Amino acid sequence: MSKTKITIVPTSNETILKFEADRFLTNHNSFEFNNIDEAKHSPLAQQLFYLPFVKKVYIASNFVAIERFNIVDWSNVQDEVAQQIEKYLSDGGVIVTEEASKPKAAVTVYAESTPNPSVMKFVCNKVLVPNLYEFTSIEEAKPSPLATALFQFPFVKNVFMEKNFISITKFDIIEWEEITLQLREFIKSYVEQGKTILNDDAPKQLNKTEEAIEQKFEALDDTSKNIVNILEEYVKPAVASDGGNIEFRSYDESTKKVEVLLQGACSGCPSSTFTLKNGIENMLKEMLNDNTITVNAING
Repeated sequence: MSKTKITIVPTSNETILKFEADRFLTNHNSFEFNNIDEAKHSPLAQQLFYLPFVKKVYIASNFVAIERFNIVDWSNVQDEVAQQIEKYLSDGGVIVTEEASKPKAAVTVYAESTPNPSVMKFVCNKVLVPNLYEFTSIEEAKPSPLATALFQFPFVKNVFMEKNFISITKFDIIEWEEITLQLREFIKSYVEQGKTILNDDAPKQLNKTEEAIEQKFEALDDTSKNIVNILEEYVKPAVASDGGNIEFRSYDESTKKVEVLLQGACSGCPSSTFTLKNGIENMLKEMLNDNTITVNAING
């Protein structure tokens, strides 16, 4: 088994620390254990509970979060814990048993229209992916068995996944009324059966680990960082509700030009390119106090 790398990620709660893996640990399921008895279906959690300072263990798609008792500080033990988890996973240790992975709640999926008439948003009551992923062809979709399966439908043009929803772009050869129910039932059945949504190595392969994202952000200049923060706080939540995403691409200090990528429902939308471009441009001019900034919005 290939070596698993663990990255220590602080949280807003000083008693809780995340240990992020560079591969998937569970098949889009999350588990919370309050003591060693509750953890009977998770050998990994049971092993962690033997550490006297472990109060609670939470295992999600690509990380283990541990809440500690106040008898120690994380700074004194975090490296040792990370090494223990890393070795356990690299040695092929069982994370959760099949019994623990059995669905505990019904899967629901509903379809939601978007401002883009070519895109439908399918929302699930379960977290599907830890980050956003966009695939524009079946070749690109190899890291995602679900996206690959969706591209088997001849009318699927683009697949965009984020957290608990999938935005599907169709070709104009067919109307949504004819295929929405078919797609909704397909996604619902796929998730219910516990099939793989993303391959274990997808975050690493596509440079989507939390560590990679943080490194990319830290490499930016100060103005670019401000732009990214503005997009994250003021723009992304609104476009995510419409099944899309805005991704920062670049900022040119000499020309004051910002380039953003429109993804999901935003890409190719008749209104998105103009409306979002102008909205983002006006927001950046005001919040950065620079009227010379321009925005170029390109479709993903």
